[in-house]
Amino acid sequence: MLNYKSASEKDLQSEYTKLKDEYDAFCSKNLSLDMSRGKPCKEQLDISNDIFDVLKSDSNFLSEDGFDCRNYGLLEGLPEMKRIFAQMLQAPEENIMVGGNSSLNMMFDTISCFMTKGINGCKPWLLQNKIKFLCPVPGYDRHFAITEYFGFEMINIPMLKDGPDMDMIEMLVSSDDAIKGIWCVPKYSNPQGIVYSDSVVKRFASLKPKAKDFRIMWDNAYCVHDFCEKPQKLLSLYDECLKNGNEDLPIMFCSTSKITFPGAGVAAMAASDNNMKIIKDKYKYKTIGYDKINMLRHARYFKDYNGIVEHAKLHAKVLKPRFDTVIDSLTKNLKETSVAEWVEPCGGYFVSVDVMPGCAKRTIELCKQAGVKLTCAGATYPYHTDPNDSNIRIAPSYPPMQELKIAMEVFCISAKIAAIEKIMKQ
Repeated sequence: MLNYKSASEKDLQSEYTKLKDEYDAFCSKNLSLDMSRGKPCKEQLDISNDIFDVLKSDSNFLSEDGFDCRNYGLLEGLPEMKRIFAQMLQAPEENIMVGGNSSLNMMFDTISCFMTKGINGCKPWLLQNKIKFLCPVPGYDRHFAITEYFGFEMINIPMLKDGPDMDMIEMLVSSDDAIKGIWCVPKYSNPQGIVYSDSVVKRFASLKPKAKDFRIMWDNAYCVHDFCEKPQKLLSLYDECLKNGNEDLPIMFCSTSKITFPGAGVAAMAASDNNMKIIKDKYKYKTIGYDKINMLRHARYFKDYNGIVEHAKLHAKVLKPRFDTVIDSLTKNLKETSVAEWVEPCGGYFVSVDVMPGCAKRTIELCKQAGVKLTCAGATYPYHTDPNDSNIRIAPSYPPMQELKIAMEVFCISAKIAAIEKIMKQ
């Protein structure tokens, strides 16, 4: 296979002509393939169908402490669900609050709460002159959308092989009291699939922010979404913060959205007593209690945390072949060309590909014209601005396997065409 960076102009032109013929052939097929979002496929959704049989009209609707789940109340959620989420979030059961179906909604509400309620004796963020948020990149577009919505200045933090650049984070938060928080996806980061190392977690726990109201938004969305037999374990940030007297730093989130049903799962958060007091004070005006019947359904279906882990293994059997297909296609078609790099994850929902700088938009445009939908270029950066125009997030979970194989063929051809065009312009 041709190494594009060292190839002659004649060889590149010949390669380009061949690729264009292959590309045009795909365009003529009127494809409609979607690799844009991390949605579970039908096979994954079918795994959880039995959950609908757990509760029936003649069921006992009492929680383990005797609460009638059909009624108002129980703002914090069912104790049996709190116990499961405590193990998922690696935090004490008494510091868990169970919400509705969306952890993203709980994240939005948390930021909204701190905008209007001061924490640690500070003014509400809304009343402070300038507020900033740290954003590890590439990262999750919906995180960045929340802080953009509330008017934060977002600062890019490069992701390294073991997590975000902690030297940069420590320097920034210790010197600038306008920095109010950081977004984190600590296990199988979105989109790179990186697991934060023990060292990174410990450095987060020992941060000394200049802002007393600085918070770590710890979105552990993929805490049980492992592929490999011996998955890398994530150190408990909550425990490490306790050791450092920094228990107020983290606010942690997760859900069953990609374990049961994205539209009908259960979400939860964990926070210190001080943080939870402020957050619950907002929630008590917002709701009398979330869907406790759905909580009860999930609690009885899984029974305990081990039930969650075993259920996630069923998802892994569906997802692993899809991720293998993506990695195999990238390796076969792009490795020797030297125009793309990627991270091979051991879990999560995405594959992060860095094409040649200046080529992401063009690659995605070519894919779109050929009928393959990807997340927009720049989506993995704040303000949708990738300074290198390089990163592309691939979501392998949703398309049927045969469609995924075709979509990856189109992607690789598009990436190569974009790279040759860029090289020949130079």
